[in-house]
Amino acid sequence: MAATTDENEQGTAKPAEPVDDLVSTHHTITTTGGELSYTATTGRIVLREEVVTDGKFDGLKAKAEVHLTSYVADGDEPRPVTFAFNGGPGSSSVWLHLGVLGPRRVVSGDAGSLAAPPYGLTDNAETLLAHSDLVFIDPVSTGYSRAVDGGEPADFHGYQRDVESVGEVIRLWTSRNGRWLSPKYLAGESYGTLRAAALAEHLQEKHGLYLNGLMLISSVLDMGTIRFTDGNDLPHWLYLPTYAAIAHHHGKHGDRPLRDVLAEAESFAAGDYALALARGARLSAEERADIVRRTAALTGLSEDYVDRANLRIEHLRFFTELLRADRRTVGRMDGRFVGWEPDAAGERFTDDPSVSGILGAYSAGINHYLREELGYANDLPYALLSDRVRPWSYKEFEGASVSVVDKLGTAMRTNPHLRVHVAAGYSDGATPYFAAEHVLARLPIPEALRRNIEVRYYAAGHMMYVHEPSRVQQSEHLAEFVRSEQ
Repeated sequence: MAATTDENEQGTAKPAEPVDDLVSTHHTITTTGGELSYTATTGRIVLREEVVTDGKFDGLKAKAEVHLTSYVADGDEPRPVTFAFNGGPGSSSVWLHLGVLGPRRVVSGDAGSLAAPPYGLTDNAETLLAHSDLVFIDPVSTGYSRAVDGGEPADFHGYQRDVESVGEVIRLWTSRNGRWLSPKYLAGESYGTLRAAALAEHLQEKHGLYLNGLMLISSVLDMGTIRFTDGNDLPHWLYLPTYAAIAHHHGKHGDRPLRDVLAEAESFAAGDYALALARGARLSAEERADIVRRTAALTGLSEDYVDRANLRIEHLRFFTELLRADRRTVGRMDGRFVGWEPDAAGERFTDDPSVSGILGAYSAGINHYLREELGYANDLPYALLSDRVRPWSYKEFEGASVSVVDKLGTAMRTNPHLRVHVAAGYSDGATPYFAAEHVLARLPIPEALRRNIEVRYYAAGHMMYVHEPSRVQQSEHLAEFVRSEQ
C-alpha cells in the first residue's frame, strides 16, 4: 500500500496518521448444519496507546497496525464469538484460520500424500462459524501486522507487550461490534495457548472482560516442560510417550495397539525412567542396563544409542536418529512426516518435513484468499512465520521458568465459569501431550473446578487438522465445546 506523508512545523515530511483499512464481503456456505450466510471483514486496525506526559493526559498515540479477519453470521440471533491466533512466537493465524476453524480451508494433503503446487482452497463444511462468530488476529510483525511508520517493532516482541496488544485488539473488536454480552472464547495454538492463558487473566484484570472458554490446541503453558536445558530432566521423561507414538507410527512396535504402547510408555516415563534420571550415577550397572533396554524398546532407538546418550533423548536428535538406517528424518511438528537431509550422518536435522511439507499450500492459500476472495489488497508480504520477532523478550520471567500456570489458575478461580478445552496430538514433537497432562494436573485450582477442563487426543501432530480424520473429529469436539455453553 502506498504511504502518505504530512509536513511538520519545520517543513520536513513525517508519516501520515494511520487509519483502519477494513473491507467487507458477503458469502454463503453449506455447513454440516445447513446453509449459512455471513459477512467477512479483513484488513488492519490501528492500535493506539494513551500517552501521559508529566502527569498530564497527552492523547492517544498510534503504535501498530494489526491485521485481522472476522466472520459474523447474518441475522439478529445472539451468537458467541471466538478470537483465534497461532503461536511461534512469530506465527500468523493462518494455520487455525485456513486449517480447521474458518469457512474456507487449504487443501494441503497429508503425510505421505502431500498436495502438489499450485494447491487450492475448498469450503470447510465443518467450520466453527456454524456455532460461533470468528476473529483471527495476526500479532505484530506477523501476517500484515506491523508497527506504525517510525515505530519500534521490538516493542511488541515479548511476552507482556504481546499480551497487551492482542488484548487491546480483542477489547476494541468487542466494543466496536457491540459484543460485550456475547459468550466469548479464545482459541490459541502452541505459544498461542500460553498467550491465551495469560490473556484470560489480563482481560479480567485490565478490562473486566470475562471469558466463557479457552481452546488450547497443542498446549504449552510451562516452557520448562519442553526446553532441553542442562540440568532439566523434566522434558526427557515428558517426551518419552511421544517418542513411543512416533516409533509406533513408523512400525517400530509391530502390530501392538497404539494405546497399549502409550500406556506402557506413560507408566515407565513417570515411574522407573524419571527415577533413573534422578538417581544418575547411583544406578547399579544392572539397573542402568534395564533402563537402557526398556527406553530403547519404547522409543525405537538402539540400546547403544540410548546408552551413549546417557539415557537422555533430546528431541531434535530423536527426530534425526529414529529412521537413520533408512536415511530419513521425521517431523518435529508431526512425527508422521518424513524427510531427507543432505548429510545422513548429521546430529540434528536442518529442516522439519512436517513444516516444509505444508508451508507452500498455506502460503498460496492465504495470499490468494485475502486478495482475490475477500478483496483486501496489501503489497506487504504476508508473514506466515516471521523470524523478525527474535529475540523474543521474557524479561518478566528473569531467573524463573516461563510459565502461565499461575495465571490460568487465577483466571479460573476468579471466574469459576471459565472452561478449558485442550487438544493434544500423539505425534506432536513440539508440545508433547504428556507434558500438557503434567501441567494440567498441577494447575492451582480447587478440585471442584477440574470438571471445567476437558482433554481430547488425536492420532496426528501439532497441526492435527492436516490429518483428515483428525480434522473432522476435532471440528466436532470444538463445536461441542461451544454448544455446551448454550
